[in-house]
Amino acid sequence: MLDNLTQRLAKVVKTMRGEARLTEANTAEMLREVRLALLEADVALPAVREFIAKVKEKALGEEVIGSLSPGQALVGVVQKELGALMGADLGPDASQLSFAQQPPAVILMAGLQGVGKTTTTGKLAKYLKEEKKKKVLTVSADVYRPAAIAQLESVTKQVGADFFPSTASDKPVDIAKNAIDWAKKHYHDVVIIDTAGRLAIDEAMMQEIAAVHAAVNPIETLFVVDAMVGQDAINTAKAFNDALPLTGVILTKLDGDSRGGAALSVRHVTGKPIKFAGVSEKLDGLEAFDPARMANRVLGMGDILALVEEARKGVDMKAAADMANKIKSGGKFDMNDFRAQLAQMKKMGGMAGLLDKLPAQFQQAASGANMDQAEKQVRRMCGIIDSMTPAERAKPELIKANRKRRIAAGAGVQVQEVNRMLTQYEQMNTMMKKLKGGGMMKMMRGMKGMMPGMR
Repeated sequence: MLDNLTQRLAKVVKTMRGEARLTEANTAEMLREVRLALLEADVALPAVREFIAKVKEKALGEEVIGSLSPGQALVGVVQKELGALMGADLGPDASQLSFAQQPPAVILMAGLQGVGKTTTTGKLAKYLKEEKKKKVLTVSADVYRPAAIAQLESVTKQVGADFFPSTASDKPVDIAKNAIDWAKKHYHDVVIIDTAGRLAIDEAMMQEIAAVHAAVNPIETLFVVDAMVGQDAINTAKAFNDALPLTGVILTKLDGDSRGGAALSVRHVTGKPIKFAGVSEKLDGLEAFDPARMANRVLGMGDILALVEEARKGVDMKAAADMANKIKSGGKFDMNDFRAQLAQMKKMGGMAGLLDKLPAQFQQAASGANMDQAEKQVRRMCGIIDSMTPAERAKPELIKANRKRRIAAGAGVQVQEVNRMLTQYEQMNTMMKKLKGGGMMKMMRGMKGMMPGMR
């Protein structure tokens, strides 16, 4: 995500940090590089101009010039202003959804056709149900797109929320009102209304969604926009912002956007906070948007907090503690433990997702690795272990030639793959033994050789 912009800005940041003394000349050169990087990333020109002007003003101020390490201080200014460009200046609560009304809180989803609005409605329902512990009802007021209602019903069922049925012959305003009445009677906390999109902005569409808005008076009106459409996202955002009292923005497909222009421009154009970002096609691929942390990621500094949160969600803390105690007390790291470690990696959103949150220098170290191939290898390794008997998993030393052939046949792989997996198990086993003696740094150095695809 945002790869091109991150690579350009990470280089500029590295140069800035190395400057022992800032002059008007070298500051101007760095700002020129930042400006080019932003324009290449398809950031709106007004947003770029305002950003550069603010950075320049502070870069030549006493706080930076008088610093013991002015290069570092300038990086801090760029980081702060980039966060402000994406909404950090709106305050820490701006990107939070509001529920400050008598239940149910109504959320209206608006946007063009094809931006992922219906799937995002399902993702948001999952987020509110799991993260905010809300009872959620979804409803489709899209009576024009074939199968739109069925699609929302399907994703709602997948995420375990409730769905209010509607038909193509119903009027959107009536659908929305009936859903809210139903939600009141059945004690729902939140109603999410998925509205109709169009292939382009038109007057009829705007009048219809304005009528739905007036009828239900939503506490949140969220503009859903495809991050990959660049400057068009900005024009669409402006049109919707003029027609509706938007309260926030959801960026979809941010994982596929190597440029990042929409993420940096939409907030500037609408003046409304980005509340969520779609970071994968999976139904759990919706992240609450944090401008300051996203600025870190764009500057190649990584988002370690997001990494920790991902780990906390995906890792079974009790299992991890049990494993640590087992190793410390001299217990043997067997194939069941190795299988559990692989399963935890899969739970944490895959290697590509984790790599994206690491600082640039770690990403560069792994840039030669094929992440998709690595994830496939993890799945195959799990399949190989699943083909072993309980005795083989507990005592891998039992696995000789005949057993290897049987395991390979059961997993549908070649014997060489079984051998490779056993070698990787041995490497992990060796590291676990070092952990027992507190050799954490040795273990970290050994990780690169053990991880599939990370050569």
